[in-house]
Amino acid sequence: MSDHDKAVRVRISGKVQGVGFRMWTRDEAVRLGLTGWVRNEEDGAVVAVIAGPDTAITTMIDRFRRGPLGASVLGVETEAAQLEKKPSEFRISR
Repeated sequence: MSDHDKAVRVRISGKVQGVGFRMWTRDEAVRLGLTGWVRNEEDGAVVAVIAGPDTAITTMIDRFRRGPLGASVLGVETEAAQLEKKPSEFRISR
């Protein structure tokens, strides 16, 4: 990954499953030029790894705080992620 790119692991909690959160995340990430993945967790949270330019990641984290229509986001936790290679696309993981 270049010096201008980074990766972040984000855990979003609240009413974030059953509201199209993963598809919304993929669409927003693609619009921002981010790559990575998103998945549902057994505890009801959604986890995503997003990689790309710092400004796009910051924008995506802000969007996670609102979420898609129907979501009720209670928390957004972030931590740096170490990736050997930047993902080539953004995918929904199961």
